[in-house]
Amino acid sequence: MKINHLKINGKTFLAPLAGITNLPFRLLVKECGCAVVCSEMISAKGLFYNSKKTLTLLSSKKEEAPLSVQLFGSDPDTMARAATAVQDLGNADIIDINFGCSVKKVVKQGAGVALMKDPGHSGLLLTAVRKATHLPLTIKIRSGWDPSGKDAFKIAQIAEDTGIDAITMHPRTAGQGFKGHADWNLIRDLKQQLAIPVIGNGDINSVEDAARMITHTGCDAVMVGRGAMRNPFICSQIDAFLETGSYQAPSEQDIFRAMARLTEMYVAYFGELSACKMLRSRLSWFVKGLPGCSAFRQELSRINSKTHALALIKEFETRIA
Repeated sequence: MKINHLKINGKTFLAPLAGITNLPFRLLVKECGCAVVCSEMISAKGLFYNSKKTLTLLSSKKEEAPLSVQLFGSDPDTMARAATAVQDLGNADIIDINFGCSVKKVVKQGAGVALMKDPGHSGLLLTAVRKATHLPLTIKIRSGWDPSGKDAFKIAQIAEDTGIDAITMHPRTAGQGFKGHADWNLIRDLKQQLAIPVIGNGDINSVEDAARMITHTGCDAVMVGRGAMRNPFICSQIDAFLETGSYQAPSEQDIFRAMARLTEMYVAYFGELSACKMLRSRLSWFVKGLPGCSAFRQELSRINSKTHALALIKEFETRIA
């Protein structure tokens, strides 16, 4: 698969997740075999005004390449200038524009899924960003504001016509949020409409889900979000299954090694106190279904140092071995 000139070695993308897909988590998922990782959603306005928090979200390491940086905003000029700034930093391999966020504070700005209400304005924005950067350029959309997908098909055609290189579709409406079911038929219809690559997103919680999506829709790749939070190995498993028809589940040793690795990277990146506060919830993702996981989660709620966290992880591993 290629996005513009960029060759993608695999069929798996990590979805942009606010508060989740920070640098340490992206590095972990990349180490576990994901083809393309994506930043958290980044405000074009914040980047334009050199917001310290926004610039921190752009932190990167060469080990995570190829990296997709997702921007959100509604003003064509601001978005274009932000795309140029991202390009000039030299970290991004892809720039993605958010057309799918349905959070109220984003929609009130006319950004995210609000852009899908105004195809004319969206065309101006996409044209401006396309002129501003030579990097591969993608967009991530929802089905729009009603279940028919008509908004998505219209925006997608404008995107292709203005030189966008690939489109990710999450086929839920603006009102659904993450509720209900993703209508994979809309991904299939979009793939039939476009010549550029289409990446499917929504309700991929297992390797088999990903395979079914590709078979049903013909999409070129899949984007995994919450499934990767529970299992950072899922992307390599998906690629193995697509190539060979089989895959290996991570061993308990693999899981605990990943937990320790994330702990080390969180502390190095965020500092010990902040990292431990976040790890109290993050580490619990990995142990769902393991015997004694409820008690372990309670223990995690009290971690206050890297040493404490690593000791609890080792103790739990020994307990269930």
